[in-house]
Amino acid sequence: MTTLEPIATPDVTTPSLYLDGIPHERFAELRATPGVVWHPYEDSRSTSGGFWAVTRHEDVKTVSKSADRFSSAVGHTNLWDLEADALEARRGLIDTDHPDHTRLRRLVAGAFTPKAIRTWQELTRTIARELLDEFKAAGGGDWVEMVAAPLPIRVILTILGVPVEDADYLVELSNYLVEGTGDEQSLAPDAFGNTTELRLLPFGSPASHALFEYGMKLRELRRDDPREDIVTALVQAEAAGEKLALDEFKNMFQLLVFAGNETTRTAITHGAMAFAEHPDQLRRVVDQDAKLNTMSEEILRWSSPVLHMRRTATEDTELAGTAIAKGDKVVMWYASANRDERVFDNPFTFDVGRSPNPQFSFGGGGPHFCLGAWLARLELDELFGEMAERNMGLRMTEAPVRAPSNFVHGVLSVGMEPVHR
Repeated sequence: MTTLEPIATPDVTTPSLYLDGIPHERFAELRATPGVVWHPYEDSRSTSGGFWAVTRHEDVKTVSKSADRFSSAVGHTNLWDLEADALEARRGLIDTDHPDHTRLRRLVAGAFTPKAIRTWQELTRTIARELLDEFKAAGGGDWVEMVAAPLPIRVILTILGVPVEDADYLVELSNYLVEGTGDEQSLAPDAFGNTTELRLLPFGSPASHALFEYGMKLRELRRDDPREDIVTALVQAEAAGEKLALDEFKNMFQLLVFAGNETTRTAITHGAMAFAEHPDQLRRVVDQDAKLNTMSEEILRWSSPVLHMRRTATEDTELAGTAIAKGDKVVMWYASANRDERVFDNPFTFDVGRSPNPQFSFGGGGPHFCLGAWLARLELDELFGEMAERNMGLRMTEAPVRAPSNFVHGVLSVGMEPVHR
């Protein structure tokens, strides 16, 4: 084992860096450095000094699958540290270890198995067709607003049991949560009637308060009017004696709305941009040279909707020959692992026939593998499969406006128009 002293390293945390897309050249430099690299990090929420940047595919996989050594519960999954009361108030499914993680995941996992997700295929296909019809009839427009945002939110809201007419409101709240990962927020601390200290709210955003309030109202409705949906399942599990604290319900509801909406929206947007820039790749899907499943995996690799996740070392250990001390932050950069030259041939080529494709858009495996992975794949398959059937391509008419976030690879808007291929 070798001990690497902290060295000067390219910054990959400043949110404004991502206004021009992922800074791939910086991640390439980190991947080329032996061991794992210490990355200084301080902001108004943290003075702990920094973290170990895990940028290679093999090392991300190791951290993901070693939950005993690299904890999601100790110190949370943010880049910054949280005070003890904030840590507990904001703790959700992704910020727990076994046994709490196993208990919480079990409550909702059944709704996200491949078999369960297939029951939503027709709904997803219908929504995709409606959105593409409207997009074509309008002659194009903002792809995010017209297609990428409404498809996943309408699907996840149906699964949750949320009225679809509230979709726009919940998309708005999700956008504000993304804003909370950047340097500035446009919301006043008391927006949406919030009276909670921002440090106690997920993303440090009053939009979290609004989502909590919405989830609690729906919870009460489902107590009196149970239905075949996830919120009802959570209510009934609680009534049956499952340990589900009020904060756990609120954080679970927020996570399902945000993750089931934002990450797939991001993948759909980057997929559309990739096809606009590489129309030959959509032709491969039309001609069936490439299959839907390989297409979706490549869109996910290409987009890396979630850029990173943090863990904390529970013991003195080592990674890639580098000594890691107990309590050190270890940050897995999925955006870098998905371009690792050691694993992917021509990683900066968008190739819808790429196989195998061990992309990390849903984490690197292990206990925190994304619950919504199969749902995201279904939505990508149905939307872009429908475009292929229609021989419908895309042309970019306005440059993307990207979110200034080092956490979500978000695009706020991008102009597109349909073209016949």
